[in-house]
Amino acid sequence: MGNIILTGDRPTGNLHLGHYIGSLKNRVKLQNEGNYDKMYIMIADAQALTDNFDNPKKIQDNLYNVMLDYLSVGLDPNKVTFFIQSQVSELTELTFYYMNLVTLSRLQRNPTVKNEIRQKSFNESIPTGFLCYPISQTADITAFKANVIPVGNDQLPMIEQANEIVNTFNRIYGETLIKCEGYLEKNEIAQRLPGLDGNAKMSKSLNNGIFLSDSSEEVYKKVMSMYTDENHIRIDDPGKVEGNMVFTYLDVFSTDDQIKKYSDFNSLDDMKKKYQEGGLGDVKIKKILYSILEELLTPIREKRKYYENNMDVVKDILKKGTIQARKEAQKTLEEVKRSIGINYFE
Repeated sequence: MGNIILTGDRPTGNLHLGHYIGSLKNRVKLQNEGNYDKMYIMIADAQALTDNFDNPKKIQDNLYNVMLDYLSVGLDPNKVTFFIQSQVSELTELTFYYMNLVTLSRLQRNPTVKNEIRQKSFNESIPTGFLCYPISQTADITAFKANVIPVGNDQLPMIEQANEIVNTFNRIYGETLIKCEGYLEKNEIAQRLPGLDGNAKMSKSLNNGIFLSDSSEEVYKKVMSMYTDENHIRIDDPGKVEGNMVFTYLDVFSTDDQIKKYSDFNSLDDMKKKYQEGGLGDVKIKKILYSILEELLTPIREKRKYYENNMDVVKDILKKGTIQARKEAQKTLEEVKRSIGINYFE
């Protein structure tokens, strides 16, 4: 069997540059290379409800925004199956069967879960659905027999736990499910792009990011507010490159050709050297970064505008993809029930 790719996002807000460089760019690359049999992209609304259960409108309002982000970066419905998690009920049933194969203590030890529980300040009031989302993710992966999962570095413990569940199921019930591997962005900074404030990764909830849907004016305002070097007060002062968010973003998003195009320098290294020596101001480097980001974001905005004006097309893509995804998930569910021995009426 060839490669089957599965990935997705929670619809809790518009996607940002961290999503783009950490996963969306890779998805487009994988799609265009074509070295796969099938590629699924899931809008994980059911998972998003585990910690937004009291505000479902937030999920509803953002679901189509995420889909617009997908289409605007170049993900192609002719090559990718897009679907809505909550509309594939087979995933819920698979999750229920897999729950028997995992202990509570194992879920609590999952580093990704522990970190997110700490971030969300759940303390002892952890929603059961949230604690069980590694099991839900295993259902998502195995339902489509996916073996390549584009993820960020912080999600690797989820891949490990998914494979543990697969191994346990196959040991007890016979070879039925297949294991998967995480597919990582090679650039370590891109795996966890810091926020504009430099204090954490770029995050929808922290509002410290540049969104793919931001206007040119919004991007300019955000870039001009970016954290640089607090001791670089005058242009002639030597400046620090390490921890300077403008240079961090230039490391990720710029090429030497772009540096030549938008500045007087031949390379980013030359630009860094001048900044460290003194004689290069923050406003100038921010304007260079802004120009480079605009080169990336302008075609994305234009494509998004087309789909915003054709929402019937967007909804139809999601509906058809979800119907197709249900058919595939149903096949796996039947195999799982057969292996367990609860296919009573076959």
